[in-house]
Amino acid sequence: MIRDSIKAALVTAMKGGDKQKTATIRLIQAAIKNRDIEARTGKAPADDDTLVVEVLQKMVKQRRESIELYVKGGRQELADIEAAEVAVIETFLPAQLSEAETTALIMDIKAEIGAESVKDMGKVMAVLKERHASSLDMSKASALVKAALS
Repeated sequence: MIRDSIKAALVTAMKGGDKQKTATIRLIQAAIKNRDIEARTGKAPADDDTLVVEVLQKMVKQRRESIELYVKGGRQELADIEAAEVAVIETFLPAQLSEAETTALIMDIKAEIGAESVKDMGKVMAVLKERHASSLDMSKASALVKAALS
């Protein structure tokens, strides 16, 4: 499980004296804990790893947006800190599918559900997210779906 590897990585980082990695892993654990609390009131994913992957993907997305804003604002040192956090977080994410693999999946789903135009984009995205959310960057997949249906 991903949670176990996160806990083991925290112990390793603490023993190794890596303060940056330790702080980032603690942020990850806090975000997962918050998501666990939210899941108590709502519908929790059936698989624990799915929940953890959702949290990690959200954290990466937030940090990439921050990096973009920091670079635009001329704060490269803050962008570098965020980039280091992204690198640590991504070590716990499953391998992402390549653009070619994603396009192949989209074409299969498009044929399967009979999608023909951009009006069917929501249907294709729903199936894609249901089946492959943990191994895709959904924002990139969205652009590929739109291109495939245009």
